[in-house]
Amino acid sequence: MINGDFMIKLIVTDVDGTLVVEGTNQLDPRYVETILALRKKGIQFAVASGRQASSIEYLFRDLKEKIFYLADNGSYIGCYGRILFTFPLDKALVEKLIQEGEKLSDCELMLSTPKMIYTNSKNKAFLDWMNQGYQMNVQYTEDLLSLEEEVIKFSYNRNYGLEEIIQTILPKYGDQLQCSTAGASWVDCMTLGINKGHAVSILQESLDISPEETMVFGDQCNDIEMMKQAYHSYAVENAHEKVKDVARFRTDSHENFGVLKILQTLL
Repeated sequence: MINGDFMIKLIVTDVDGTLVVEGTNQLDPRYVETILALRKKGIQFAVASGRQASSIEYLFRDLKEKIFYLADNGSYIGCYGRILFTFPLDKALVEKLIQEGEKLSDCELMLSTPKMIYTNSKNKAFLDWMNQGYQMNVQYTEDLLSLEEEVIKFSYNRNYGLEEIIQTILPKYGDQLQCSTAGASWVDCMTLGINKGHAVSILQESLDISPEETMVFGDQCNDIEMMKQAYHSYAVENAHEKVKDVARFRTDSHENFGVLKILQTLL
């Protein structure tokens, strides 16, 4: 793929709703074959997801040593066996978000650290989904406020009423947080200015790769910032309308392997 004098040197993709059905842990083998072929051509590959790094590693287990991990919506940047950057939330702010969340009914709270996710949820179906679907490292703790580890992302999960969180809780801390929705049931909170686009920009600078040499794929509002960080920005057909408005290009849905179709054109 050529844009003027620029060749693609970096590909970045979201996971849930872009490559796979949300909360699943199997990647079509054709993605593995295609990404390996692109790596042989010298093209770098990164996965930018709200997922934990260990979940990305499991999904891309056949490629785990050949990709970059932009995990937890960009609050974690790493590669296999190595953490490169993390961007922690202020501890006092995390405590406020926990207290706000504990007032809500039917709301699961998740505190992401670089290696573990902590929750006080006793919802077995939810915990099974996290551990078996996403393949995340999730640990139950009765008292989230007692957690001493560095928190890089705070998440609310609720199957209904996300607007209550977005309209009543987040505005109180909007000048201290970077917040975004991810799918139909997640609200993710990171430290101000931290998002997938920020992570992509750090990777680009480290690898000396320009936005014109970068291709990205996404579907949800937490992908918007990274869409702006690449000239070759693609929204899958099932993407949120806000993402389609920002992306320069479109491709087929995740169910119809839209990302794969574009990647194969690079070969």
